[in-house]
Amino acid sequence: MDNKKMKADIESILFTMGESVEIPVIAKALEIKSADVRKIVKELQDEYEEDGRGLKIIELDNAFQMCTKPETYESLIKVAKQPKRQVLTDVLMETLSIVAYKQPVTKTEIERIRGVKSDFAVNKLIEYQLVEEVGRLDAPGRPLLFGTTEEFLRRFGVQSADTLPVFDPDTINEIKSEVEDEVVFTSNDQ
Repeated sequence: MDNKKMKADIESILFTMGESVEIPVIAKALEIKSADVRKIVKELQDEYEEDGRGLKIIELDNAFQMCTKPETYESLIKVAKQPKRQVLTDVLMETLSIVAYKQPVTKTEIERIRGVKSDFAVNKLIEYQLVEEVGRLDAPGRPLLFGTTEEFLRRFGVQSADTLPVFDPDTINEIKSEVEDEVVFTSNDQ
Protein backbone atom coordinates (compact mmCIF):
# COMPACT_ATOMS: atom_id res chain seq x y z
CA MET A 1 0.00 0.00 0.00
CA ASP A 2 1.51 3.36 -0.97
CA ASN A 3 1.92 6.32 1.39
CA LYS A 4 -0.81 8.40 -0.30
CA LYS A 5 -3.36 5.56 0.10
CA MET A 6 -2.39 5.02 3.77
CA LYS A 7 -2.82 8.76 4.48
CA ALA A 8 -6.26 8.68 2.86
CA ASP A 9 -7.25 5.60 4.84
CA ILE A 10 -6.07 7.08 8.16
CA GLU A 11 -7.88 10.34 7.39
CA SER A 12 -11.07 8.41 6.61
CA ILE A 13 -10.83 6.35 9.80
CA LEU A 14 -10.29 9.39 12.03
CA PHE A 15 -12.96 11.48 10.31
CA THR A 16 -15.58 8.73 10.37
CA MET A 17 -14.98 7.60 13.95
CA GLY A 18 -15.34 11.14 15.33
CA GLU A 19 -13.47 10.15 18.48
CA SER A 20 -9.96 9.01 19.25
CA VAL A 21 -8.75 5.77 17.68
CA GLU A 22 -5.90 3.84 19.29
CA ILE A 23 -2.74 3.54 17.21
CA PRO A 24 -2.66 -0.30 17.34
CA VAL A 25 -6.25 -0.38 16.02
CA ILE A 26 -5.28 1.80 13.03
CA ALA A 27 -2.14 -0.29 12.47
CA LYS A 28 -4.14 -3.52 12.47
CA ALA A 29 -6.75 -2.12 10.07
CA LEU A 30 -4.06 -1.03 7.60
CA GLU A 31 -1.86 -4.05 8.27
CA ILE A 32 1.16 -1.89 9.07
CA LYS A 33 3.32 -1.24 12.14
CA SER A 34 2.31 1.24 14.85
CA ALA A 35 5.52 3.17 14.18
CA ASP A 36 4.41 3.60 10.54
CA VAL A 37 1.02 4.92 11.70
CA ARG A 38 2.80 7.51 13.86
CA LYS A 39 5.03 8.53 10.93
CA ILE A 40 2.10 8.92 8.54
CA VAL A 41 -0.01 10.84 11.05
CA LYS A 42 2.94 13.18 11.72
CA GLU A 43 3.10 13.87 7.96
CA LEU A 44 -0.65 14.55 7.93
CA GLN A 45 -0.35 16.87 10.94
CA ASP A 46 2.41 18.83 9.18
CA GLU A 47 0.39 19.05 5.96
CA TYR A 48 -2.70 20.29 7.82
CA GLU A 49 -0.61 22.96 9.56
CA GLU A 50 1.25 24.05 6.40
CA ASP A 51 -1.97 24.30 4.38
CA GLY A 52 -3.72 26.29 7.13
CA ARG A 53 -6.65 23.87 7.24
CA GLY A 54 -9.47 24.10 9.76
CA LEU A 55 -8.84 20.56 10.96
CA LYS A 56 -6.02 19.03 12.93
CA ILE A 57 -5.09 15.62 14.26
CA ILE A 58 -4.24 15.41 17.95
CA GLU A 59 -2.69 12.62 19.99
CA LEU A 60 -4.41 11.46 23.17
CA ASP A 61 -2.97 8.61 25.22
CA ASN A 62 -1.56 6.52 22.35
CA ALA A 63 -4.52 7.35 20.11
CA PHE A 64 -5.27 9.93 17.42
CA GLN A 65 -8.34 12.06 16.82
CA MET A 66 -9.33 14.46 14.07
CA CYS A 67 -10.89 17.68 15.32
CA THR A 68 -11.45 21.29 14.36
CA LYS A 69 -8.94 23.97 15.23
CA PRO A 70 -10.02 26.28 18.08
CA GLU A 71 -9.61 29.35 15.89
CA THR A 72 -12.52 28.16 13.70
CA TYR A 73 -14.97 28.19 16.64
CA GLU A 74 -16.49 31.59 15.81
CA SER A 75 -17.43 30.47 12.29
CA LEU A 76 -18.77 27.15 13.53
CA ILE A 77 -21.19 28.70 16.00
CA LYS A 78 -22.68 30.83 13.24
CA VAL A 79 -23.73 27.64 11.43
CA ALA A 80 -24.41 25.24 14.28
CA LYS A 81 -26.72 25.89 17.16
CA GLN A 82 -24.97 27.76 19.91
CA PRO A 83 -23.22 25.06 21.93
CA LYS A 84 -23.73 25.08 25.67
CA ARG A 85 -20.66 26.79 27.04
CA GLN A 86 -19.32 25.01 30.08
CA VAL A 87 -17.93 27.49 32.56
CA LEU A 88 -15.08 26.25 34.70
CA THR A 89 -15.21 28.34 37.86
CA ASP A 90 -12.28 28.66 40.25
CA VAL A 91 -13.83 25.95 42.42
CA LEU A 92 -14.13 23.57 39.46
CA MET A 93 -10.60 24.35 38.26
CA GLU A 94 -9.21 23.78 41.75
CA THR A 95 -11.01 20.45 42.06
CA LEU A 96 -10.02 19.42 38.53
CA SER A 97 -6.38 20.24 39.26
CA ILE A 98 -6.45 18.04 42.36
CA VAL A 99 -7.95 15.16 40.39
CA ALA A 100 -5.48 15.63 37.52
CA TYR A 101 -2.38 15.65 39.71
CA LYS A 102 -3.46 13.17 42.41
CA GLN A 103 -5.40 10.62 40.33
CA PRO A 104 -6.75 8.20 41.16
CA VAL A 105 -8.17 10.14 44.09
CA THR A 106 -11.19 9.77 46.39
CA LYS A 107 -13.70 12.53 47.14
CA THR A 108 -12.49 12.47 50.76
CA GLU A 109 -8.92 13.17 49.64
CA ILE A 110 -10.14 16.03 47.43
CA GLU A 111 -12.08 17.49 50.38
CA ARG A 112 -9.09 17.13 52.69
CA ILE A 113 -6.92 19.11 50.24
CA ARG A 114 -9.57 21.76 49.52
CA GLY A 115 -10.80 22.00 53.10
CA VAL A 116 -14.47 22.03 52.05
CA LYS A 117 -17.13 19.61 50.75
CA SER A 118 -16.61 18.89 47.07
CA ASP A 119 -19.70 16.93 46.03
CA PHE A 120 -21.00 19.69 43.75
CA ALA A 121 -17.63 20.29 42.07
CA VAL A 122 -16.94 16.59 41.44
CA ASN A 123 -20.47 16.01 40.12
CA LYS A 124 -20.22 19.05 37.82
CA LEU A 125 -16.86 17.83 36.46
CA ILE A 126 -18.41 14.42 35.81
CA GLU A 127 -21.31 16.14 34.01
CA TYR A 128 -18.78 18.09 31.88
CA GLN A 129 -17.08 14.74 31.14
CA LEU A 130 -13.73 15.99 32.47
CA VAL A 131 -13.64 13.55 35.41
CA GLU A 132 -14.89 9.97 35.69
CA GLU A 133 -15.05 7.11 38.16
CA VAL A 134 -11.99 4.93 37.59
CA GLY A 135 -12.50 2.29 40.25
CA ARG A 136 -12.80 1.80 43.98
CA LEU A 137 -10.21 2.07 46.74
CA ASP A 138 -9.47 -1.20 48.50
CA ALA A 139 -10.38 0.18 51.93
CA PRO A 140 -13.39 0.10 54.27
CA GLY A 141 -16.47 1.38 52.48
CA ARG A 142 -14.69 0.94 49.11
CA PRO A 143 -14.82 4.68 48.21
CA LEU A 144 -14.92 5.67 44.55
CA LEU A 145 -11.72 6.72 42.84
CA PHE A 146 -11.78 9.55 40.30
CA GLY A 147 -9.50 10.38 37.40
CA THR A 148 -9.46 12.62 34.36
CA THR A 149 -11.03 11.64 31.04
CA GLU A 150 -10.01 11.75 27.42
CA GLU A 151 -12.19 14.88 27.14
CA PHE A 152 -9.95 16.51 29.78
CA LEU A 153 -6.88 15.70 27.69
CA ARG A 154 -8.57 17.03 24.57
CA ARG A 155 -9.85 20.22 26.20
CA PHE A 156 -6.54 21.11 27.83
CA GLY A 157 -4.30 19.99 24.96
CA VAL A 158 -2.45 17.35 26.95
CA GLN A 159 -1.39 14.03 25.44
CA SER A 160 -1.66 12.10 28.71
CA ALA A 161 -1.84 12.65 32.46
CA ASP A 162 1.88 11.85 32.55
CA THR A 163 2.63 14.97 30.50
CA LEU A 164 0.92 17.49 32.82
CA PRO A 165 3.21 20.42 33.66
CA VAL A 166 5.38 19.92 36.72
CA PHE A 167 6.05 22.89 38.99
CA ASP A 168 9.55 23.55 40.22
CA PRO A 169 10.08 23.83 44.02
CA ASP A 170 10.53 27.64 43.85
CA THR A 171 7.11 28.08 42.21
CA ILE A 172 5.50 25.78 44.78
CA ASN A 173 7.07 27.76 47.65
CA GLU A 174 5.94 31.04 46.08
CA ILE A 175 2.35 29.76 45.81
CA LYS A 176 2.42 28.50 49.42
CA SER A 177 3.71 31.90 50.58
CA GLU A 178 0.94 33.73 48.70
CA VAL A 179 -1.71 31.44 50.19
CA GLU A 180 -0.31 31.90 53.71
CA ASP A 181 -0.24 35.71 53.24
CA GLU A 182 -3.86 35.61 52.04
CA VAL A 183 -4.93 33.51 55.04
CA VAL A 184 -3.20 35.92 57.45
CA PHE A 185 -4.73 38.94 55.62
CA THR A 186 -8.22 37.38 55.71
CA SER A 187 -8.01 36.45 59.41
CA ASN A 188 -6.84 39.99 60.32
CA ASP A 189 -9.93 41.45 58.63
CA GLN A 190 -12.30 39.50 60.86
